[in-house]
Amino acid sequence: MSLQPYELFVGLRYTRAKRRNHFISFISLISMLGIGLGVMALIVVLSVMNGFQKEIRGRILGITPHLQVMGGADGLSEWQRTLETVAAHPAVRAAAPFVSGQGMLSFDGRVEGVMVRGFLPEAEQRLIGLGDKMQHGTLHDLQAGRFNIVLGSDLARALGARVGDSVLLITPQGQITPAGMLPRLKQFRVAGIFEIGMAPYDNALALIHLNDAQKLFRMGESVSGISGSLHDLDRAPQVAAELEGMLPAGTWVTDWTRQNANYFAVVAMEKKMMFIILSLIVLVAAFNIVSTLVMAVTDKQADIAILRTLGASPKSIMQIFMVQGTLIGLIGMGLGVLGGVLLALNIGTLVPFIEHLFGVQFLSKEFYYISELPSDLHQSDVLVVAGMSFLISLLATLYPSWRASRVQPAEALRYE
Repeated sequence: MSLQPYELFVGLRYTRAKRRNHFISFISLISMLGIGLGVMALIVVLSVMNGFQKEIRGRILGITPHLQVMGGADGLSEWQRTLETVAAHPAVRAAAPFVSGQGMLSFDGRVEGVMVRGFLPEAEQRLIGLGDKMQHGTLHDLQAGRFNIVLGSDLARALGARVGDSVLLITPQGQITPAGMLPRLKQFRVAGIFEIGMAPYDNALALIHLNDAQKLFRMGESVSGISGSLHDLDRAPQVAAELEGMLPAGTWVTDWTRQNANYFAVVAMEKKMMFIILSLIVLVAAFNIVSTLVMAVTDKQADIAILRTLGASPKSIMQIFMVQGTLIGLIGMGLGVLGGVLLALNIGTLVPFIEHLFGVQFLSKEFYYISELPSDLHQSDVLVVAGMSFLISLLATLYPSWRASRVQPAEALRYE
């Protein structure tokens, strides 16, 4: 519909004018604030969900390779050839062998279950940069035959172990004796402590040298698999499929998207559900716009009748009230976008201030993968939320404006 200057002028005047019925003005204000609150909440929540997804992915990939080539129950025997094949792929940045297994660590009367990972320190640093996560010691302290071990920060704290202490590692790969199967025991010296910032790794991961792991788990010259990092991590599923066709039978390739699919699927689902739930705030505010315009139409029936007698068409009357309702929606949307963007950009400062002020912690590291509230503002999310709120505000004006256009001048002026 084409909008004439006088329709825009009258619509804006109705919005600005001091009303005889102040209740209509109050409902208009509530409508603006409701839309603003809904838009702000949507932008902040979507930014936080984006931040969670980005932070979780970054921390997971800080300890997990982009892809892994796995063997059978006995591992990869001729792993050097597999390593050469993986490293030769143009999309692969680095590759290295690893040995993984489970065990229990004992120190000073305390026992903790652990996931043991054996690797080559010089290759692992190129692979995932784990050396940057070290709090004490370095990965190069893991040398073949010296049986040194690097612990996660929470695991070391639970055991009460420090650098230089000797811990006892117990593995299920035991030896058969007349008394039955006995677990395998080995003393390791704590050579370092790392912190990833994610409880599953900091609580239960122990790192040792590849050769020590092969001896500990009695794997001989075999390894559990080959880890690889990519130039473009988003290509991981495609590269994994290509490598499966190049490697011998009995091996399979898994990538980070499959290993952690549940985490990212949950975050994506929560983001969609929060968008739908918080959109209800905007819908409630839109109902307030409907109420405002219906009462405005009733209040302005005489003005509508005069405009009709002066030659205004029903379409022009409809556009006048659409201007009034749309302006309410635009102001609310603008306030919400401004508040949401400012809050999303500063949430990293605001949340710690609130936690310090009230002495609480919203995200405990013991229960959540991350202990800080992240935020990652996307322009596309802001545009989608703003467009959605504007569309809802525009649709809310249609029925009251249509009612205004149906007012008959003779009926409206009968009692004036």
